[in-house]
Amino acid sequence: MIADVKKNAEQKMQKSVENLKSNLSKVRTGRAHTGILDHIMVDYYGNPTPVPQVANVTLMDARTLSVSPYEKKMSAAIEKAIRDSDLGLNPASMGDTVRVPMPMLTEERRKDLIKVVRSEAEDSRVAVRNLRRDANEQLKKAVKDKEISEDEERRAVDDIQKLTDKHIAEIDKQLADKEKELLTV
Repeated sequence: MIADVKKNAEQKMQKSVENLKSNLSKVRTGRAHTGILDHIMVDYYGNPTPVPQVANVTLMDARTLSVSPYEKKMSAAIEKAIRDSDLGLNPASMGDTVRVPMPMLTEERRKDLIKVVRSEAEDSRVAVRNLRRDANEQLKKAVKDKEISEDEERRAVDDIQKLTDKHIAEIDKQLADKEKELLTV
């Protein structure tokens, strides 16, 4: 019973940390990386499809992405989808490929992005704390139903607190890394 509660809480906390990592990877820094276009949807014969499924995304240099569509006629749709996205990118067609230069981030934009990143991290911390609360409530219910003793519950609550501290530290580390990356000019 206690092992199940701990295991379940740890798995869900880990998913919260992985979700934060995924969300932080979508926040644009000054450097180009291929994952930035992963969530942009292109109209592929009436179906919204992620860019990496309709084109090969590669790095041309540190500040430019190259998008080579698998079908030549898709380049205009890919260019439009990238331009219409919320990333503030201005793609340009070069024959069959689409070049996506990464503009320099202004100081004001960097500060705005840091606020966004901190908000994402706080949401993840709240999610982890909510999971801790849920696990502790399950343990209290088990004590009330006389499935476990109060001593076992106390030890389990301590273990869940250690899990929570570990995952929140991981979230803080990811936040610090992303802030450092954003502030690097």
